[in-house]
Amino acid sequence: MAERIVAVGLLTTHDLGLLGPTFDRAWPVEEAPSFNELLRAIDEADQRLEENNRMSQRH
Repeated sequence: MAERIVAVGLLTTHDLGLLGPTFDRAWPVEEAPSFNELLRAIDEADQRLEENNRMSQRH
């Protein structure tokens, strides 16, 4: 079974250090292709979720 992504985060170097050496799936922003597009897609998904939550609370 393929692993699914459960979180995407922006971490400092200090944060990565706290996660320890076994955390090996981090990509520096400078090396991440289409990073701005990824952030935009996350923002859009978050807005849609908020709108859906507001609509469902009204009904």
